[in-house]
Amino acid sequence: MKKDLLSVYDLEKADFEEIFERAGSLKKMLREGRTCSTLEGKTLGMIFEKSSTRTRLSFEAGMYQLGGMAIFLSTRDIQLGRSETIADTARVMSRYLNGIMIRTFSQESVDEFAIHATVPVINGLTDLLHPCQILSDLFTIIEKNGSYEGMKIAYVGDGNNIANSWINAAARLSFQLTLACPAGYEPDENILKKGIKEGDVTLYRNPSEAAAGADVIYTDVWVSMGREDESTKRATVFKDYQVNTELISHAKDGVIIMHCLPAHRGEEIIAEVMDGPHSVVFDQAENRLHVQKAILEILM
Repeated sequence: MKKDLLSVYDLEKADFEEIFERAGSLKKMLREGRTCSTLEGKTLGMIFEKSSTRTRLSFEAGMYQLGGMAIFLSTRDIQLGRSETIADTARVMSRYLNGIMIRTFSQESVDEFAIHATVPVINGLTDLLHPCQILSDLFTIIEKNGSYEGMKIAYVGDGNNIANSWINAAARLSFQLTLACPAGYEPDENILKKGIKEGDVTLYRNPSEAAAGADVIYTDVWVSMGREDESTKRATVFKDYQVNTELISHAKDGVIIMHCLPAHRGEEIIAEVMDGPHSVVFDQAENRLHVQKAILEILM
């Protein structure tokens, strides 16, 4: 595995398998009450320009459970928020830390940080990509269905960082990905082109077409962080892209329903589905912890 985790597209199939195998072992150990101190004496710096529940808790708890520690840093806490360059910040933080996780707006900022850092850099989320989430989702699919290979995964909603990362994963792994996004709200053009060329990826306008025969239906909020001023418009544009009982009737009988959270119940997904027997939403959330522990251990 490379020094950094910036995108799932950067991973080889063997890297995916290493992460999933180790995540399974670490999850089993934790549930059996066994300790694992592989990162004892090591420290992860966590830069947050975007607020978070799951990302902060899973990385912070994960480092503690592996015997290390994590330091939370908002842009109010460091000079990066006061015009120090990314390069200088990366160089200095590398002298103090064994790894750095960044949750921010710009993918270019994370990429630049990784160029100048001498310790591993992990993309905790950008507006373009969310690799740790998709790795956790794939691990969840393996737990529930035995494998992701040959599965049909349908993503319904905004062509955001989650959609982009699913496309990157489909370009690397052997599953079918269908997406249903309204016109003007498609995934990143270059990522989509690459996914169609290198993987089994199809973009639809009609959610029912995308969901037909699906093993997995996945959705995310209609209004991502930073786009709150578009809420009214998006509610109209996405009204037919809700994951509800009618939509899942087009999928396989054993379809699993996924959402990366936080969810706006009654908008992109109805409560009956999110809390229903097909939902694995909270298993996904838990698996952020186990998969990220594996990533931290492998990189650090």
